[in-house]
Amino acid sequence: MDKRWNILPIDEVHERALHAVLKINPALCRILVQRGYKTFEKAKHFFRPELSMLHSPWLMKDMDKAVNRITQAFQANEKILVYGDYDVDGTTSVASMYSFLKSIYPNVDYYIPHRYKEGYGISKIGIDFAKENNFTLVVSLDCGIKAVELIDYSKTLDIDFVVCDHHLPDAKIPDAVAILNPKQKDCNYPYKELCGCGVGFKLMQALAEKLNLPDESYFQYLDLVATAIAADIVPITDENRVLAFYGLKKVNDNPSTGIKALLDLAQAKKGDIKIVDLVFMIAPRINAAGRMDDAKKAVQLFVEKDIEKAKEFAEVLHTDNSDRREADASITEEALELLQQDENVATKKTTVLFQHHWHKGVVGIVASRLIETYYRPTIVLTQNENIVGGSARSVPGFNLYEAVHACREYLLGYGGHFAAAGMTLLPENVDAFKEKFEEVVAQTITPELLIPEINIDTEIKFADITPSFYNIVQQMEPFGPENMMPVFVSRNVDNTGLSRIVKEKHIRFVLKQGNHQFTGIGFNLADKFDILLTHKKIDVVYKIDINEFQGNKTLQLRVIDFRAAESSN
Repeated sequence: MDKRWNILPIDEVHERALHAVLKINPALCRILVQRGYKTFEKAKHFFRPELSMLHSPWLMKDMDKAVNRITQAFQANEKILVYGDYDVDGTTSVASMYSFLKSIYPNVDYYIPHRYKEGYGISKIGIDFAKENNFTLVVSLDCGIKAVELIDYSKTLDIDFVVCDHHLPDAKIPDAVAILNPKQKDCNYPYKELCGCGVGFKLMQALAEKLNLPDESYFQYLDLVATAIAADIVPITDENRVLAFYGLKKVNDNPSTGIKALLDLAQAKKGDIKIVDLVFMIAPRINAAGRMDDAKKAVQLFVEKDIEKAKEFAEVLHTDNSDRREADASITEEALELLQQDENVATKKTTVLFQHHWHKGVVGIVASRLIETYYRPTIVLTQNENIVGGSARSVPGFNLYEAVHACREYLLGYGGHFAAAGMTLLPENVDAFKEKFEEVVAQTITPELLIPEINIDTEIKFADITPSFYNIVQQMEPFGPENMMPVFVSRNVDNTGLSRIVKEKHIRFVLKQGNHQFTGIGFNLADKFDILLTHKKIDVVYKIDINEFQGNKTLQLRVIDFRAAESSN
């Protein structure tokens, strides 16, 4: 699949000024400036995050109301229910808040809605559970900002809500005792991109200050916060960078019992866990609980103190994840076969597939998988009883929610955001919805959005790639949205003739520029090997990483894409 190369613009004035004070490779200064770190002071804070940089929780709208209501519950011996969503952000939020409150107050319990019986967020079943069990205060995490009618219902039952959420509020917000959400229009909190667990962390921070508890009373949950930041794909900037940096430090040095049990199961290399490991090793096992069965198991794991019991819970999540992977793989294979049988597949601007027997818990994952092969807005649908439901995924730059909204005449319900959405509809409306969605996307998507884009930070020479250069790149971690691992391009690179295909799909590169030679690995690039056979010089896009072999570590290129150099022949 061809890709668009987008080299980010250069701010030469600020680059030169920063280089004058930092005295590091100009390419690194260029990247820092691109990411908003244009002064020595900003660069210093970026490279040396400190927990003292965390903002005061009292700057968040309604924080005083939230703390007062919770401490009032302590004094009146009320029952408090910690309520959260079934994904990684929700379960880590609930586990950390429940554990924090339980350590200082006995009458606390937690509740996770069942994905298929109750759906996302606050549910009537959950509120009724609170009433039946005499809870008078609910602290909701990673959900609640859109539950206007349900929180009104809870008030008729004399149940108060403190809402901790990070999703974009609608015009009307719930009539809760307190709403902690930095995205509220009238909230002056200086950082808007916290995840749900991050908002919960700020509430714990405020409670600790109010009750004169030591910092460790809430710092001990930083590994759960980092896991939520990683899984929820929020920007790793400002406060999230500090939380992720120290959360990873805890993961590597002294993880909580639950995280340790999951790391052991994943056979993770201790002391070297990065954000990407939390995304691909830890998060799927947590998410699998809710996708395949009941996400309460994830909270049970994270609140467990006994390592042997934690291992038992981790094994259950591991089994759920194995089942999820099996379902994901089989459905993806079946979906690709269906697309290959469609004689119009090459001309379509969308993918919409429906099979009544597909597992509801993995259709979103399958949609993402299909985009890897057919790069366009994709919807995968399945059926439960008489209702069809599914998940949609977009390509970067295309507003998927607006496209689904334009097809609402065929839907029972829908929701989502720019990049992802969910919907329900009647079986008899599937074909009409499919045609309408194709029509809407075909009319609104631009041709370039149907070609994958690679954002490239800057051009460098092979001569720039030194151990000290790489060490500074590593100090830019933790990597994630708005602080991705730097991507470089080098031009007119010599193909030595030693590059070869490995395991049928990949290329092991041996490339040279001037007097500097590097090996590299390019995953799933074997279909482009002919370029190396027919051209002496290439332009190559890559990240830099370490190749470790028999105890020896060398710098290598992780090749993302390549093409014939303009001057090549």
